[in-house]
Amino acid sequence: QSQFVESGGGLVHPGGSLTLSCATSGVTVRYFAVGWFRQARGSEREGIANISVNVDRAYVADSVKDRFIIFKDNTKKMVYLQMYNLTAEDTGIYYCAAGVGIIRTGPDPVYEYEYWGQGTQVTVSS
Repeated sequence: QSQFVESGGGLVHPGGSLTLSCATSGVTVRYFAVGWFRQARGSEREGIANISVNVDRAYVADSVKDRFIIFKDNTKKMVYLQMYNLTAEDTGIYYCAAGVGIIRTGPDPVYEYEYWGQGTQVTVSS
């Protein structure tokens, strides 16, 4: 089944950094954007960033925008999430997915996501 593949998670100390990777070559259908999400144990999955595939636009949630950066390399079909100054609250499973439909247009569109990856675990602990 077609899906994205996340990598780059691991154990990091508070204040540390990680860069997550999302390999998108496994999905060949058209999609508009790639989104990053995370889910902490016992919590709902939350969207934290997304980036358009064919235009220069990216969104990062207010809760992390001072510490997280999303960027892409279209030639490699990769999307990255660079995370700085991590805290225990950033612990969770991080997923990427394809924005295949636009639910709401605007400067920060809202997408319908499919082709979810299996996720990569990020643990921030001393």
